Formats: sequence, structure tokens, C-alpha cells
Amino acid sequence: MAHTTEVLILQHPLEVHHAKNTARLLHLSLAHSHLVVGEVFDPAALASPRFTVLLYPPDPPGVAAPPASNPVVWPAPGQLRLVVLDATWRKSRKMLHLNPWLRALPRLSLSNTAPSAYAIRKAHQPGQLSTLEATCAALVRLEGDAAAGAPLQASFAGFVQKFQSFLPPSA
Repeated sequence: MAHTTEVLILQHPLEVHHAKNTARLLHLSLAHSHLVVGEVFDPAALASPRFTVLLYPPDPPGVAAPPASNPVVWPAPGQLRLVVLDATWRKSRKMLHLNPWLRALPRLSLSNTAPSAYAIRKAHQPGQLSTLEATCAALVRLEGDAAAGAPLQASFAGFVQKFQSFLPPSA
């Protein structure tokens, strides 16, 4: 099954030339994706007729969150756009700060995800996934089809394996 949810990847400029950049692989793997590089984004230029949701964890306690609204009712996948930030955690928080319209979007937060298979990068906390892994998990959740993520996960596994083949053997 092909994904019908549109994916907008907002990539921090410092991630563009990173050798372990999964956002580029994600973009090349998804027909309904757009990759925009920057730190500040024009909301008018990125407008979409689709219902837009931000893939991002909830704000920690004590941080001003957007005003509470009614519970979100997700439309059909063909009417959804998922916004994904590709940056370090610190840079992604800065991107949210610089783009209030992003902070105001309804959020999709992931919990109880499988451990990261991103063996070429260290996660600082359990549950931290690469941009590609997190997006894949979000698409599976939004589209309700666990098998739909298999081709994307297979591409990712191949990427990690190929990257590891270039690393010197550890002693």
C-alpha cells in the first residue's frame, strides 16, 4: 500500500550535508513528500488544503504550550499532511520557537515505539528515533496499516547496513 499522507520535512540547514542524514532517504522514498531546508519558514508558502499535524513530542511541564483545543479527529490519510522536523533536539526546539505557527499545530506524539534500529547514531534517551523511523511510525499510526511501513523500514535497514560496511571493524 502506498502512503497517501503528504509529508513535509522541514530540515535544519546543519543536517543537509550530514552523512547520516535520513531525511533525504525519507524524501526520496515517499512520493507524497516535500523537503524544505531552513530555520524560519513562511507559513503562507507552506500552506496546504490538507489537515496539518506536527510530529513532535508534547511540551515538557512548565513550558508554555499552545492553547488546548477540542480533541483532534484525524481525517482520512489522503486529507492529512504530516510535518516533520529534521534537526537535533536542540535545533528542533529553536525551529519551534522561531516558527510560532508550527507550535500552534496539533501534535502527533509517538509512544511505545520499537527501539531504534539506527545503529550508526547514538540515541541519548530511550524512544529517540531517527527522522525516518519516527515518520514511518507516524505514517503507520495515521494510516492504520502496519505493513505499509515495511518498504520504508527495509530501505532504512539497507542504508544502515551499507553505512556500517564503510566503518572500520571495532576491536
